[in-house]
Amino acid sequence: MRENIIQFLKTWLSPGMIRLISGKKGVKWSGDYNSWEKAQRASTGYDSEIILNRVRDSLLKVKNGKAMYERDSVLFEKIEYSWPLLAFLMLVAVKSKGKLNVIDFGGSLGSTYFQNRKFLSALSMIQWNIVEQRHFVEVGKKYFENDILKFFYDIEGCLKQASPDTILFSSVIQYLETPYELLEKVKALNFEYILFDRTPFILEGKDRLTIQSVPPEIYRASYPCWFFDKKKFYAFFKDKYSVIATFGSMDKANIPSTFEGCILRKK
Repeated sequence: MRENIIQFLKTWLSPGMIRLISGKKGVKWSGDYNSWEKAQRASTGYDSEIILNRVRDSLLKVKNGKAMYERDSVLFEKIEYSWPLLAFLMLVAVKSKGKLNVIDFGGSLGSTYFQNRKFLSALSMIQWNIVEQRHFVEVGKKYFENDILKFFYDIEGCLKQASPDTILFSSVIQYLETPYELLEKVKALNFEYILFDRTPFILEGKDRLTIQSVPPEIYRASYPCWFFDKKKFYAFFKDKYSVIATFGSMDKANIPSTFEGCILRKK
């Protein structure tokens, strides 16, 4: 059963595994599509090499101390912490006697790790496992992998080498074609904790499938993006997980919505 679930998860590492820009000037969401295929046809797609190269160059500056903080390939002079996210990660570590072992699903080249490494470095052990698209993993292994930061092509490869009890989805789940199918499989893997951050919820109505458009000064692209029905989203987990906390995220959209995070613990 576990092997079948892992094999299924391999198929989900194509769209949506890149940390895409939200809440920046000029980024917009539009439409209410009744199928992923229609939304794809109305999108231009993106040049993944352009995105990859921008993220790589920005994070190398952060890694080498030439910049403070990177998010979605954009450099900042000051780190914008997600304090609830950091507090949760430290809580997990405390419960594990100072050890943190997490899967960062669709975690780019380590954006969240580098954002929080000042605090995470105080822990006795960290293993930050990133599951990403193949070309991101290859760049990650070449430029960023070390004793702490590891890159994997799929969850199967990660679980063979590590024993993470936590899985993180930060600005990822909304870019998958059928997110609830993936989440069903993730639930079956019995992680102790599931964490979501920067996840969009529609203020009224059912799940809404939109197109997110990025202005050319960032990179020219448009692609499908979900806004979730919050009640449906949380109800999906209630059979196996309890909600420990919810918190707001820094992102904003031009449609009635909110970006939030939540912490789920296995019952």
